[in-house]
Amino acid sequence: MASGTLIGLHVALGGLTAVSCALQLWQWRLGRRFPVNQRRPVPSSLPAISVLKPLRGADDETERCLASWFLQDYPAPFQLLFAVESASDPAFKIVERLRKRFPNVEAKLLVCTDPVGTNGKVSKLVALEDAALHEVVVASDADVEGPPDLLVQLAAHLADDDVGLVNCFYRLANASTPALRWEAIAINSDFWAQVLQSNALKPMDFALGAVTCLRRSDLAAVGGYEALADHLADDYQLGQRIVDQGRSVRICPVVVGCREPRQGWKEVWSHQLRWARTIRGCQPLPYFCSILSNVTLWSLLWIIATFPFGWGVAQALALFAIAARICSAITLHQRLSPETASWRDDWLVVVKDLLGAAIWAGAFLGNTVQWRGLRYRVVAGGELRPMDRSHRL
Repeated sequence: MASGTLIGLHVALGGLTAVSCALQLWQWRLGRRFPVNQRRPVPSSLPAISVLKPLRGADDETERCLASWFLQDYPAPFQLLFAVESASDPAFKIVERLRKRFPNVEAKLLVCTDPVGTNGKVSKLVALEDAALHEVVVASDADVEGPPDLLVQLAAHLADDDVGLVNCFYRLANASTPALRWEAIAINSDFWAQVLQSNALKPMDFALGAVTCLRRSDLAAVGGYEALADHLADDYQLGQRIVDQGRSVRICPVVVGCREPRQGWKEVWSHQLRWARTIRGCQPLPYFCSILSNVTLWSLLWIIATFPFGWGVAQALALFAIAARICSAITLHQRLSPETASWRDDWLVVVKDLLGAAIWAGAFLGNTVQWRGLRYRVVAGGELRPMDRSHRL
């Protein structure tokens, strides 16, 4: 390769490293300024709430997560609604056990055998929506563990007239394997800061699916959950449609925990690739540009490109950029999830960035995803097409 070309590549990669560092610094500042777990005063008047919990299967963490909703300290009426596909689902017995353990909590368990669309989770939400008694609905994934005042804080933020939907950041609360600790870097360090960065550029026009809280009137205005029944990214679609109705989406600073069963690299890789292809289907241009913030990738490529010129200032700057990236990731992790962050996992930041670059490329090299052992095709807008029409989520 001609020396002129090498110099041009050296300059270009140096520029990309600088851009990625600037983006990382911006994310770090936004994360440091966000009022993580800050509480609002409890309103004098609180609405009655219906909590919708679609379930499928169970693991060692399921009972703990579901129990946290029975333990909500909410002074107004609230009901818990659970849905499974079959009475043989192991989640069925867990819910029944919790109903006996907490007899004073209004809780109902539905068996939903008739799918509405491709997304089985949304099919259950449709049935739960019909069974809800109250004006405010909170939908939450099965693996979410909420603090006792979560419903109070959600209602406090929904009380503002312009707010159509409230959601929360979430953290991976039990990274029990190296693969999950790697995924914790992606979730507890990077994802929430990237959301804040997106919100700094424009008002939030999507929702985060771990917990969503909205009025039934606003839900009805966008067609209810049934309108989302063929979308994998039902949370994204819900938030976008709420915004299209002239309402706003707000992040409640209370962080919820997601508790996952033990998983190896294969399972975590599949989950990350499914997530990446879903985001790419919903926001192709922003997702394409997200590679610009990969500090480790551009820094290492810069080191390789400058190798023919010998070690010098460029390599020192690239190594400094990687060190700064590690420090930023760990401090953001400590801010969102102080009990799970550890400097012993600093090497996983580099692994996360390099594997993240491969996942980013994989998001554009295919449109199929694996979910619960079945294959689906994700089309424009995040809509699902089953590879086998006889199956559903």
